[in-house]
Amino acid sequence: MNTKRLLLAIVSCWAILLGCSKMEPDTPKNYFTQWNSCEALTALQEYVQDVTNPSSKNYIKPEDRIATFDMDGTFVGELYPTYFEYNLLEYRVLDDPSYKDKAPEDVRETAREIRDFVRTGAKLPDHFDMKHARAAATAYAGMTLAEFDAYVKAYAAKPANGFIGMTYGQSFYKPMLEVFDYLEDNGFTYYVVSGSDRFICRALVEAIGIAPNRVIGMDVRLESSGQGDEAGVNHTFGKEENLVRTDELIIKNLKTNKVLQISQEIGKIPVLSFGNSGGDSAMHNYCLSNSHKSAAFMLIADDPERDHADREKALSLGEQWHAAGYHVISMRDDFKTIYGENIKTTAFSF
Repeated sequence: MNTKRLLLAIVSCWAILLGCSKMEPDTPKNYFTQWNSCEALTALQEYVQDVTNPSSKNYIKPEDRIATFDMDGTFVGELYPTYFEYNLLEYRVLDDPSYKDKAPEDVRETAREIRDFVRTGAKLPDHFDMKHARAAATAYAGMTLAEFDAYVKAYAAKPANGFIGMTYGQSFYKPMLEVFDYLEDNGFTYYVVSGSDRFICRALVEAIGIAPNRVIGMDVRLESSGQGDEAGVNHTFGKEENLVRTDELIIKNLKTNKVLQISQEIGKIPVLSFGNSGGDSAMHNYCLSNSHKSAAFMLIADDPERDHADREKALSLGEQWHAAGYHVISMRDDFKTIYGENIKTTAFSF
């Protein structure tokens, strides 16, 4: 065989091999390695497959594939033994040597109520979410955004109360992180819509790659460090200035306020919504009002072995969420792991 024929033979063989490799179907990616087979997961996958299929009557264009996620108790732990932002305020007001002697009495009262709730189980006052929001606005007033971000991250690096082998900043539900990846790869844009402070949320979710412009939360008014008593419309921000938190609460992002903020900041009605409490029902109902096919999911904390949970209460809520038309995710039955196999629960320390 001469050289020309040899080269032609080699090229032909490579062409055949390449052709064969193209004929072999790609192995589908297994997104859900941390899930058990369950109704909620099946419902999510069937929904996504339907609305991303151009041949389906339920097809949704990528620009309208909007998903919203509550944070605490939905993809971040909230039972250690209460919300991260409550624990942070208790520390700031009662333990932080740089602030504890400067806190106004009403702020100290709010922090003590959190401490009593944590240590003795004393009931929090009615409408405590608003009381906490106002106290938190005061407690962090004067911090630049960079200072506050560092403060939150420093506290998040502490061991999570009630757990062995995990910090607050690591307390993500691993199965729910897989949902983020799955939705992103199927053309969805997801947003965090939380009742917690927007800048607390941003500091926490940075570790899992969620961009700050996709975080909506409680807000306080900001001002420029050089603004003084001038209104923002009369002041020109200087290159050397910083943005500073004030003690003026703008909005506590709960219930219908979540709907209002979604409309203002996203400008579209979500087609998927994920939450874990009654504070998320308004967001879910807004989602289900969409003219596109939509779905809402509620997590229930029903696993007292791998997390701190009241199973009886969770199951009762699960029945309520089913009746409301939401898909229910059981952390005990549907998650192979919550925080990771090496993370163990322990008694709360005080």
